[in-house]
Amino acid sequence: MEAVGHLTGGIAHDFNNILTVITGLIDILAEAVEHDAALSSVTKMISDAAFRGAEVTKHLLAFSRQQPLQPREADLNTLVQDTARLLRPSLGEQIEIDTALEPDAWPAFIDPNHMATALLNLAVNARDAMPDGGKLMLETSNVILDEVYAAANPDVRAGEYVMVAVSDTGGGIPAAIRDKVFEPFFTTKDTGKGTGLGLSMVYGFIKQSDGHLKIYSEEGHGTSIKLYLPRSMGDMVDVEPPPAVDTRGGHESILVVEDDPLVRNYVSAQLEQLGYRTMVTANGPEALAAVEKGFVCDVLFTDVIMSGGMNGRQVADAVTAKLPSVRVLFTS
Repeated sequence: MEAVGHLTGGIAHDFNNILTVITGLIDILAEAVEHDAALSSVTKMISDAAFRGAEVTKHLLAFSRQQPLQPREADLNTLVQDTARLLRPSLGEQIEIDTALEPDAWPAFIDPNHMATALLNLAVNARDAMPDGGKLMLETSNVILDEVYAAANPDVRAGEYVMVAVSDTGGGIPAAIRDKVFEPFFTTKDTGKGTGLGLSMVYGFIKQSDGHLKIYSEEGHGTSIKLYLPRSMGDMVDVEPPPAVDTRGGHESILVVEDDPLVRNYVSAQLEQLGYRTMVTANGPEALAAVEKGFVCDVLFTDVIMSGGMNGRQVADAVTAKLPSVRVLFTS
């Protein structure tokens, strides 16, 4: 799973670069043809296809534990209750939903939005395992995983966890495939009825959150998937979303450093369309050479991991040493 994760993450990053260009340029193209109904419908189809591709890469990055997370203290009881309310109309009347919540459940340190998505994925899988109806059970409890458990499960750190279990009364998972269900693109559903990315996304999210998960299943009796999330030790703080800020500027000079030619050309096109004066370079040495020749920029817009012998941090240090007033934007 570790090897597949590395491979998957690499593919997703490369694919994201390509999708960045497609989605960005289709926006420019859409504006240019907005008065032509036929061409506008074509740009809409391209945009929709690219969006679907972006959703796949998001799931792949989740599996490979490389998705951007915003963890904070979260009340899992509230999250489970909210999810159950959301599920009731969508699962259908033939599925009964029960909850069994720990009254004094500890807060967990997780990204609540991604946790809600994980619960929805597990619930949809449970529903599909009960085509003739059944019961979906959502549970929470406080759990201490001790050194003995950690020794038997090498990827687990001993400590205090909040456990969330999603259980169903479906047909169960055959023992022969139980170890494969978290692999990306593995699915037992008919073609067109599932991507095989739902459980792999859950797996990646839990691992990236320093958690642990276990499947308990018996053919003919159902399945229970238990998620163990690390207990948070701080005080709960509600994080306010940042206020919206109007876009300003459009006349400053920007030094772009990006080693992928497709992304480099796309970034240049977008910035120039916004009215900025740009100097586009492929790596750190090229950027420094431009500064040495007298290009004065207001902003350094640089990739982070690049070829050419310098990473984005090193490029920023070198440029700001020569132009102390330059603002730096790291991008990836």
